[in-house]
Amino acid sequence: MTDTRIGSITDERRGVDDWATYDEFAAGIDTYRLPGVSLEGRTLTLTLDDGSALTAAFGAGTATWSATGAIDARDAVDPYDAVRVRDGVYFLNLPLESREREAVTVVWSERTGRAIVTRSRIDAERVEGEPQVKQEFHAATIDGIAATGEAPAASRDLIGMRNVYRYSPEHLYEHVYMSSERYAWQNLQGVQRGHGDMDLSTVWKLDDGLYLFCFREFRISVASVWLHDLGYDLMTTGIFLGITGDGVSEHSRAGGHIYPLGTVAYPDAQPV
Repeated sequence: MTDTRIGSITDERRGVDDWATYDEFAAGIDTYRLPGVSLEGRTLTLTLDDGSALTAAFGAGTATWSATGAIDARDAVDPYDAVRVRDGVYFLNLPLESREREAVTVVWSERTGRAIVTRSRIDAERVEGEPQVKQEFHAATIDGIAATGEAPAASRDLIGMRNVYRYSPEHLYEHVYMSSERYAWQNLQGVQRGHGDMDLSTVWKLDDGLYLFCFREFRISVASVWLHDLGYDLMTTGIFLGITGDGVSEHSRAGGHIYPLGTVAYPDAQPV
């Protein structure tokens, strides 16, 4: 029996200029995602590296949350999506309804008491040569848990790594992490087959084997937030925020299996 996580690759491909829209390629991209969990009854309070704070109290399917500083929210009520990536490690996304074209994503480790907060926002207008979806990142500590180890920060650990990601029987992508600022991708199977690009990316290390990976595309108005577990489990959990073919903003879940292909090491001059 064929393992549908690996699947077979067809010869169908899109034309050079026939790019799929965000909603077309994102459909079904969460098939192999880890299951969601409820945080009902819990409260998460974070202190961010700029001195601001974020607090979220969770119900059955919504969170009441507030934030100071740049995020600036007061008693907002929004749906949430949470995944337990490892014991004590969580991926939380707030696909905001209280404000348009924005998402707040938090990954944290209860072992270290540390977290990373990512804010994704769609600009009102598209500017040639710039991604329309912008992102900002903050290291944070969890109130009530003594922080240990190094604070989350930008990491060069993935540079030179080449992985294949299987999100569904119809979604197979290859990533090559080129530098601290860019990664290259191509679609091996799916509606984007034959297409690829080199886009802006950000990698932060949360904990051993756990890396926040985010990209912001130039050609399509979309950005994503992922937590790669490059330990024993080799799974990734993520979300997208972007503009659909109909011109409206949309949030999507994503996730699946990681298949490492190898890593190269640069002998002398290093990427940025």
